[in-house]
Amino acid sequence: MALCRRLARLAAHLQDPRKVAAFQRLCGVEGPSGWADAEQRAGGRGPVANGGPPPAAERAGEQGHPAGNGTVPGGAGPPQRWRRRPRRNSLTEEDGSQEFSTRSRFLYYLFSLGTELGNELFYILFFPFCIWNLDAWLGRRLIIIWVWVMYLGQCTKDVIRWPRPASPPVVKLEVFYNSEYSMPSTHAMSGTAIPLALLLLSYGRWQYPLVFGLILAFCWCSLVCCSRIYMGMHSILDVIAGFLYAILILVVLHPFVDLIDNFNLTYKYAPLIIISLHLALGIFSFTLDTWSTSRGDTAQILGCGAGVACGSHVNYIMGLKLDPPPDTLPLSLSSLTVTVFGKAMLRLLIGVIVLLLTKVTMKKATIPLACKIFRIPHDDVRKARQRMEVELPYRYITYGMVGFSLMFIVPCLFHFIGLS
Repeated sequence: MALCRRLARLAAHLQDPRKVAAFQRLCGVEGPSGWADAEQRAGGRGPVANGGPPPAAERAGEQGHPAGNGTVPGGAGPPQRWRRRPRRNSLTEEDGSQEFSTRSRFLYYLFSLGTELGNELFYILFFPFCIWNLDAWLGRRLIIIWVWVMYLGQCTKDVIRWPRPASPPVVKLEVFYNSEYSMPSTHAMSGTAIPLALLLLSYGRWQYPLVFGLILAFCWCSLVCCSRIYMGMHSILDVIAGFLYAILILVVLHPFVDLIDNFNLTYKYAPLIIISLHLALGIFSFTLDTWSTSRGDTAQILGCGAGVACGSHVNYIMGLKLDPPPDTLPLSLSSLTVTVFGKAMLRLLIGVIVLLLTKVTMKKATIPLACKIFRIPHDDVRKARQRMEVELPYRYITYGMVGFSLMFIVPCLFHFIGLS
């Protein structure tokens, strides 16, 4: 019992939003003057729903610059005030502006980069580059791990239902995912699972020093995890839980990755089973809690995974081999030349354009079609997409086609134009 009490106190200590605010101040981030005691002035109303900012009228009275709190690496002198509008989610009505000051632009952009390592822009560049230019065998397995890690993380959020860190005292530098729950941090989960899986799957298949792989995994994971605290989106406990949860999933899943990939490629009815299973998992996730943006993200991840698996199966059936021949193993980067690099960048550019066109086309087709089938008014697309009957098929079908294009259509295009 004494151990349980100590663990409970430690968890409460790590969940304290004041620790997040302290880390932000250490990195040179300050809210408006009087931000730290705004909660007391509000009459003990407690944290705003899911860590949202205080009312606009309360913020309007904040003037002046906060007092300095010491020197921060990457910058010196008085803090420079930025009034920024962080990237906001098109499905929410949250005000994306929150004035803050920073002493270090370097840290701001560094941690912004860390946050992007867990966002769609990174995924739509990283996975295609890996599959088209490096090793399709490796890329398929990374996507299998990524899908399960992210799905379990999103569902766990909706079961635990912990809010984001209270603001104030935390300064929100990002609001895109603010309507979602906080525990565990799925950014921390993906930022842990992807580099560790990359190391586990590539070492021995590719020739590189183990120390290099360990340093890359450590820096990648640390940057993503710290960025979520810096941005004010997660408590320290959220990030630690996400890190440990990802390792647990990776330990359990890694021995079965080869079996899953072989099933996707060779089993006759694999596409039917994959599509049905992923769709059922998506429907289940929509029943866990009331609507939030995480519902669409979950369907998007599952659709992408199903599309990649189905595309891999079609490749295998048609004899389109993307994997490096066995006699070329272990692979090496020593043969990299200007020509090889140029072709790789050209493949990435053409391929990503095809993926984006696929996404836009499917979005324009699926949302009106779903609204028509389920008789939902689509005058207000944002409101319509808050219905499972619209958001689930839109995300699942659209990103399923993106995943299928990634694995089959784009490689066929490369073969046709001589970029294979």
